[in-house]
Amino acid sequence: MEVWAPGAAAIAVAATAAVAVTSAVAAPAGQAQPGAHAPRTKPPARAKAAPRSDASYRGRADVRRFAEDLARRRELPVSWVLAQLERARRIPAVQRLIMPPPVGTAKNWAAYRDRFVEPQRIGAGLAFWRAHEPVLARAEAEYGVPADIVVGIIGVETFYGRITGEFRVLDALATLAFDFPPGRRDRSEFFRGELEELLIWTHREGRDANQPRGSYAGAMGLPQFMPGSLNKHAVDFDGDGRIDLLGSPADAIGSVAHYLAAHGWQRGVPTHFGVSPPADDAERARLLGPDIVPTFSAAQFGERGATLVDGGAAHDGPLALVELLNGDAAPSFVAGTLNFYAITRYNWSSYYAMAVISLAEAVRQARRPDGS
Repeated sequence: MEVWAPGAAAIAVAATAAVAVTSAVAAPAGQAQPGAHAPRTKPPARAKAAPRSDASYRGRADVRRFAEDLARRRELPVSWVLAQLERARRIPAVQRLIMPPPVGTAKNWAAYRDRFVEPQRIGAGLAFWRAHEPVLARAEAEYGVPADIVVGIIGVETFYGRITGEFRVLDALATLAFDFPPGRRDRSEFFRGELEELLIWTHREGRDANQPRGSYAGAMGLPQFMPGSLNKHAVDFDGDGRIDLLGSPADAIGSVAHYLAAHGWQRGVPTHFGVSPPADDAERARLLGPDIVPTFSAAQFGERGATLVDGGAAHDGPLALVELLNGDAAPSFVAGTLNFYAITRYNWSSYYAMAVISLAEAVRQARRPDGS
């Protein structure tokens, strides 16, 4: 199943860029002094402009129909909506990047993990946590989401603001809304909805729709929120009267915690337990059937031959048997809770969720060597 969420677009950008970024020497993220209302950090410098195209959306009948419908439903000036869309350009690079990996590409959890859980990113996460510790503590108290999980998500998504994307969001969303490439399941309807949300947001806040930059799929800021998630889940956590997911780490922290809470995060519940899967192939297949959706009780795990460890046998909520492939090596397994599932609502991938959890744990241990 494929679900587009705030971080769904950013993960590929971060993964492909990780090697180049981690080899560079850069100042730790989050130099602001700790405080409930930390000063804004300077947005990351742009290394180079994103690819551009001369293919304009001016005069296209489908774009005009979209603009007229949007203006009518959301009570916006049709002239303003059209003016924004006519500034958009089709970006061939966006069409290429949205395509799935080549058929036959083997999944490898160990290799995937190593892209994110490495010394540079752990160090940046430690600096981010120290700089924004009071804000992270306040978000945890308010939403129930542990500080290390918020730190893990921002680290996986954007390397704490170092990789936020250089595409004009208007261009990226228009390209995928009106010129979604053939060769994969058509998601143009989703991106038309996100384009609508971008225009709603920029009109409401008096922003220039041509200015926001982000990933090739339109995700923005330190937490890589899509416009729809920004409108629905982003919060003004620094209390300055506006939401800034790029320049305000406090807003980014509060918004990530609010998003996870809104998607079912349960205060005080682990994300997963260790598990030995059933030796019987049929029983293993039954547990794997629902994929990452927690469905079975701990007792049902035991009835099917799975052995839960680390306190999992006493867990009173639903669990999912999660399989992580390791290329030619034996797969890894965990028993995911509702909190594991909540992280996958950010990006529908068990590999993504485990990368977040693993980075969170690594930063927590670096912060307190005893792991407390």
